[in-house]
Amino acid sequence: MEKKMKEEDKEELIESAKKVEEEVIRVVEQTKELQESALSLINNEQSLRSRASSISSSLRRLRSLLDNLASHKLLDPSILDKLDDDLHRAKLMLSDGDASAFLPASAQGGFLRMFLGPINVRATRKDVQLKVKEEYNSYRDRTALLFLLFPSALLVLRSCLWEGCMPAFPVQLYQAWLLFLYTGLALRENILRVNGSDIRPWWIYHHYCAMIMALVSLTWEIKGPPDCAQKQRGVQLFLQWAIMQGVAMLLQNRYQRQRLYTRIALGKAKRMDVVWGETAGVEGQLWLLCPILFIMQGFEAYVGLELLKTAFVGVVSEWQVIFCGILLVLMAVGNFINTVQTLMSKSRFKAKMKRNMFGVAMEISA
Repeated sequence: MEKKMKEEDKEELIESAKKVEEEVIRVVEQTKELQESALSLINNEQSLRSRASSISSSLRRLRSLLDNLASHKLLDPSILDKLDDDLHRAKLMLSDGDASAFLPASAQGGFLRMFLGPINVRATRKDVQLKVKEEYNSYRDRTALLFLLFPSALLVLRSCLWEGCMPAFPVQLYQAWLLFLYTGLALRENILRVNGSDIRPWWIYHHYCAMIMALVSLTWEIKGPPDCAQKQRGVQLFLQWAIMQGVAMLLQNRYQRQRLYTRIALGKAKRMDVVWGETAGVEGQLWLLCPILFIMQGFEAYVGLELLKTAFVGVVSEWQVIFCGILLVLMAVGNFINTVQTLMSKSRFKAKMKRNMFGVAMEISA
């Protein structure tokens, strides 16, 4: 009985494989027609919303069907790649064009409701959504420079003016600024996700963790003499890591955004997409940024372990030190995993592009 059911399922998949190409073409055409209707507002709003919801459901169904056919190897790889590209472009057209205003609104989440209340932050006009994205980019540019200068100034003053022992107030002022920075980033990123951006959930969770760590560190008593250098070892290492983070942010903002604009022009990314914390640009930039990102993640874990070490040997035994140490290690591991996943995704994408180019070359030679 079970064997018969499996054979029936396989026959159904084979039948779907014969029709999937026609279905993809039909859904792509429907998406184009919807975009044209949204531009000229030919139909009423309710009709456009209904069509947008139907096309979105069809795209998800076809995506699942293609994945199923690929796992059973029931489609030629070249046809599969073509259909995959067609679906991707249709999805971008739907989510990144004027038709996106008629898609069902995404849930805003508890974080936005906690800070803003029950306010709808989704913009109905694409130009307003793009202004939200540009403001986010501007915020990242401003904070990246401060992320580099603030800890650098504290370390210079520690050596030149404070004789190797930082007073509590400047350090706590820096920690309060970090709380403001990460709260601002998390708010903007949640708003961007509601408006169709592709920010990975981990990077928002990462900023939640950083917010909690900054809040906890504000209650952490900064120890003074005697043995100041040993007691403030964790603070010093954290400031050094923050300088590395500032350098990485400046490089990402400078180089990777140019690559993102290129991908948007090629139809490989949406206009609402932003530079992620782990993304790498073109080949030369990848060789520059990846070592910095991996070194920074390793150093972040090292700082966390050093904080735990100072707590367990009794140098600074407050619970805040243990809490911040654990959070730093967890964030470093999460950052590393997401960076590796992104590089693997890029590797698969490049392999797919090579297969497509090989197929085109074979057709030309034939």
